[in-house]
Amino acid sequence: MARKSISQRLAELEERKKTLKARLGKQARAQDTRRKILLGALVLHRLEHSNDPDFTRRMRDWLRRELPGFLTRDGDQDLFADLLNPATTSAGTGGSAG
Repeated sequence: MARKSISQRLAELEERKKTLKARLGKQARAQDTRRKILLGALVLHRLEHSNDPDFTRRMRDWLRRELPGFLTRDGDQDLFADLLNPATTSAGTGGSAG
């Protein structure tokens, strides 16, 4: 078996480097997505299970101010209609524990 040239070995190393960088990027995106999911879950949990009506009111008010400008894709505001609709202010704040 003939020994590989230095240029061949460098090309293989570059390909390996590219593969590892792609894997690292995929891992970072997955971690970012996981963080967003957990943070959203915390916010929703606190809105639904908080024993502090003032906190719940302030959180809902803040979300109503911030979400409309943040949600830019078609249909995204529909996903948060329960939070954005002032008629649901008292819904989910009744002290049900979970």
